[in-house]
Amino acid sequence: MRTKAILALCLFLLALAQLTGQKRSKLVTVSGSVTDTLMAPVYGALIIVDGESTGVQTRKNGTYKLRIRPGTRSIGAYTVNMGSVVAMYEGLNVIDLVLDGRNMMPGFTPVLPDGEKEIDVGYATVKKKDLTSDVGYINGQADGNSVYTNIYDMIQGKVPGVQVTGNKIIIRGINTLTLSTDPLFLVDGMVVESIDNINPRQVKSISVLKGADAAIYGSRSAGGVILITLIGGER
Repeated sequence: MRTKAILALCLFLLALAQLTGQKRSKLVTVSGSVTDTLMAPVYGALIIVDGESTGVQTRKNGTYKLRIRPGTRSIGAYTVNMGSVVAMYEGLNVIDLVLDGRNMMPGFTPVLPDGEKEIDVGYATVKKKDLTSDVGYINGQADGNSVYTNIYDMIQGKVPGVQVTGNKIIIRGINTLTLSTDPLFLVDGMVVESIDNINPRQVKSISVLKGADAAIYGSRSAGGVILITLIGGER
């Protein structure tokens, strides 16, 4: 009886292994590259399958590899700065994608780990984890931001360490005795003296920099830097 029980268990495990192998065999491996219009590799592009994030990102040479179901309809790539591209899946094992910086994926909002979020620092976009200090970031297009009547109300309470009183902004943690504590304002890459006239509905994003991350802007950044990008604005 014991021998029969062991034999039955072995047969069951063998059948289970075969069934698992059949399920796995239904997945198809797809690979390819993501480049810009100059054929330069795009690093860190998020790979999208049927409009949903896979969590797979392109390597430094712009390549990717993932396993998908045969019934997959589309494969795409997305980055914050270069928009998205989508290709129909027609059973090919190699799919190369080209980002032209214009297309945005309708209805898709990628969910990235906090440290992987890309922050606009004026002269580039970098991942939050690579910055040397805490950086405040406001998505101007997020739900609820359209209710603000001025940009100061939009900033108030949204960024830790930033104090807003009327039209006065102070970034806490700034240590300066001889220079102004007023932050340096840049709108679409241009230095401005005031942000009073900016309509919150026209704001795409706001980034707040301090310390070493702001130092590239020189002595005027001793009180920190507030970068504002407007919808349709160019740096």
